[in-house]
Parts: sequence; structure tokens; C-alpha cells
Amino acid sequence: MGCDGGTIPKRDELVRVKQKPEQKDKDSEREFRWLHCALTQQRLEEPIAMCGLGRLYTKQSLIERLLEREKKMPEASAHVKSLKDIKNLKLTPNPAYEVNEDKTEGLLDTRHAPYICKLIGLEMSGKFRFVALWSCGCVMSERALKQIKGKTASTCPLCLVPYCVEDVIVLNGNEEDVELMKVKIEMRAAKRKESKKKDKKSAKSKEEKTETVTEESNVKEPKEKEASIKTEKPSTSSKIKRSIPINPMQDPELKRLKTDFSVAKDPKATDVYKSLFTSHKTEKEQERAHWVTYNPFYN
Repeated sequence: MGCDGGTIPKRDELVRVKQKPEQKDKDSEREFRWLHCALTQQRLEEPIAMCGLGRLYTKQSLIERLLEREKKMPEASAHVKSLKDIKNLKLTPNPAYEVNEDKTEGLLDTRHAPYICKLIGLEMSGKFRFVALWSCGCVMSERALKQIKGKTASTCPLCLVPYCVEDVIVLNGNEEDVELMKVKIEMRAAKRKESKKKDKKSAKSKEEKTETVTEESNVKEPKEKEASIKTEKPSTSSKIKRSIPINPMQDPELKRLKTDFSVAKDPKATDVYKSLFTSHKTEKEQERAHWVTYNPFYN
């Protein structure tokens, strides 16, 4: 009936204890989040996008789910309602990464992540905290951003695009990071509303200015036309008065037609021209005979 052959039972064989729940492997869970889409649980494919909470998605699969209105988004991605809620990531590929790399459990330390930090070279495998900027989509390690932040404040160290505090998003962060990212989403939404209000006010002010300018131009045009008409009338009358002399007999051209006209009295003629005629002073005062009757042998 047992225990008769010199066997000694152990405590585990006699007493049954509740088994502890299986614990997840932290390394495998971390690797899964950084290499797989948060929506479809399939391996990430470029282009890769992120949501406001810092989760990674394959953009094509996310667009397909948004187009299928019948299927609802899972709770983890319920905040993604349109393409405005996601941002394309600018990732730096890892030159040491190989697609056909051996991924057995014994080679966990030799695995390489597909992307790295462009500034420091840290691998984006989940061991180090990585950050993405919502303003430009550049991805870098949090350590690099803290080191460079003092030198280039409020500008991206990769593309030099300005950013604010709410634009810094922690990728695949913990629960505290997720709550902080929710607050940053609300801050960005409030900024968008303020910018829209400012744009509307500026557009209205521009329209009012254009209306006032058009009204002033419409008022000035008839006044300018009246002034131009008034200035044109006296100019035409003055031209007519100038062209028609007061007394036509005083015109010098008509005086020449008279029989008693003399070249010596003509004010427009020169002295050289007047000397050709007998009415000139030199012809009247000369002592010798006229050139027609002049004879050098007798005179």
C-alpha cells in the first residue's frame, strides 16, 4: 500500500500548495512592444508612426482600421480618431542590425535593435528611454536630449525645428509617462484652439482694412474725375484764345501784304538782309553812284 519499501515521502508529495501565477518575462515583453505594432500586434513596418501616448504603430495598418468604421478601435488606441492624432517618425537605422539574425533565447545579449539614436548611438531596444518630438517627428534618446538641451534650447538637435515642452513624447513609457502624455495632448489641443482664434481675428481685421481701402478709393475716384474735368476746361479755352489773335490786322505776316511795307522796318529781318535793299541806311548815305550806273573809268 505504499511506504513499505523504505521510501521516504517528501513534503511536496504530501501537502499541496497553491501554485504562483506565471510571471511574464520582462525582457521579452519589452522587446515585443518595441518591435510590434500596438494595434495589430504584428511586426512594425515602415512608415512607422506614434500616437500622443507614445505607442508605436504601422501607419498602413492604422489607416486601414480608421477607414473601417464598423470595427471599433481597441481601448489602448481609442484616442486615435484621425491622422491628426498620429505623427510620422524619423528613425535612424542600425547598421549592425541583420534581418536574418539568430533570435534564440540563448542569444538575448547579442541581439541588435533595428534603430538607434543618431546622436549617441544607443539602440532603441527598450533598455534605454527614447523620446520623439511631435513638432518634427525626430527620434532620439532621452539622455542625448538632456545633454544637448542646454546648448540648443527649444530647437531639435537633428533638424533645428523649434519645439515646446508639450512636444516631447516618451516612447513606450510607463504608467506615469502615459498620464503625463495625456496632459500634453490637452495642452496641444488648447494651443490649436488659440491659434485658430488668432487666425480668425487676423483674417477679419484684414477684410475690414481692405473694405475701408476700397471705400476710400471709391470716394476719391469721382473727386479726381471732377478735378480733372475742371482743369481740362480752362486749358482748352486758353489754347483757343492763344491760337486766335485779338486783332487780325496786327499779325506781321499780314503786314507784308500791304503796299507800304518796307523791309527796313521789319523787326524780324537782320541787318545783313536789310543791306541788300536800297532802303537801307548805307545805300542812302553813299557818295558814289549806284552799281547799275557806276563806271570806274568816269567815276
